[in-house]
Amino acid sequence: MVRLVGDNIETGIYSLREALAFAKEQELDLVEISATANPPVCRILDYKKFLFEQKKKQKEIKAKAAKVVVKEIRLSPNIDEHDFDFKLKHAIRFLEEGAKVKVDVFFRGRSIVYKDQGEFTLLKFAQELEEYGKVESLPKLEGKRMIMVIAPKK
Repeated sequence: MVRLVGDNIETGIYSLREALAFAKEQELDLVEISATANPPVCRILDYKKFLFEQKKKQKEIKAKAAKVVVKEIRLSPNIDEHDFDFKLKHAIRFLEEGAKVKVDVFFRGRSIVYKDQGEFTLLKFAQELEEYGKVESLPKLEGKRMIMVIAPKK
């Protein structure tokens, strides 16, 4: 016994033979939808068309999923004002295009002594980009570089 649902069929409980006969009569397939139900639920439909539509839906979902692009900008702890503005313009363009921006300050040699200056530079950079994006992760030191991530505003 199976519960039969679908188009052009009166919903009800039929024997398996009757359900197969209905499917054959309409030149469609009998597909089990829920095996755990009591009695199992079956549907009369065109199985190949059903699979095709499922694949199509999966493709659409995959296409709509946003691919996150991360652009990287490297600064130095004692960056000049003009260089800072130049990098800032690039970051603004990246954020407007919808990409995340990973800003890092790279400490060379003994410049690691000026960690606070590097953090100040990153925070100033984030403050300048406040209207274009929001800080996703605050500056943190990883080895010889201090990293901060800025995500675009929607």
